[in-house]
Amino acid sequence: MTGEPMNLDGKIAVIYGAGTIGGAIAKAFRDAGAEVHLAARTEASLKAKAEQLGVRYAVVDALDERSVDEHAAGFERIDISVNVISDNDVQGTPLHEMSVDDYLSPVVTNVRSKFLTARAAARHMIRQGDGVILFFGGTSDGQVHRRWNLGGLVTAFDSVEAMRRQLAAELGPHGVRTVTLQTGGVPESIPGEFRDQVEPDIVGQTALGRAATLDDVGRAAVFAASDWGRTVTGAQVNITCGAILS
Repeated sequence: MTGEPMNLDGKIAVIYGAGTIGGAIAKAFRDAGAEVHLAARTEASLKAKAEQLGVRYAVVDALDERSVDEHAAGFERIDISVNVISDNDVQGTPLHEMSVDDYLSPVVTNVRSKFLTARAAARHMIRQGDGVILFFGGTSDGQVHRRWNLGGLVTAFDSVEAMRRQLAAELGPHGVRTVTLQTGGVPESIPGEFRDQVEPDIVGQTALGRAATLDDVGRAAVFAASDWGRTVTGAQVNITCGAILS
């Protein structure tokens, strides 16, 4: 292959959420040459993750408009924005037994936080004439509802996809791309007490007989955010190992 190597040299990347997925993307971005800024609202775990990775950090509540906007205002530019904060979802309860607050929790969390962080990034990116806003989730396996009681989680993901399409249409003329990493589940990100139960289902739905790893997520994020992914916007990058056949 010829041309420039896939890298993020000189790019400023802001990642909201310092959990397993956020940490994996931060590590991959760092290794690809980006200046990485982790943002989350729990300082102790945020600081530990940032120091482990050797990246910068700031305490930011991605659900709070003022917190997000004030943090973003401190940057001269933002080239990449990723929001992977906790979904605050409630699973395992049938919908007819679930409270409205539990059902709406992931919907409100996802729509509000991703709108706020995408808006803050877009204001920089429009001025710059380029940038990438990454989402994580995407359209689910159509049979997942038969296997698990997921509450409002899939509703939340579908809502964010509608937002991503609208952003792609409005921001595209300004050179800004919006991309979702479409996941079928990443076993390493599942809490230990549930992993043994959930991992066989995730792997069993794939065409490849294996699920995406955290390293896979990071590599896909680098591709989507780099110039090698410059033709991709308003779309999902399928990292489900064939659990979902596009």
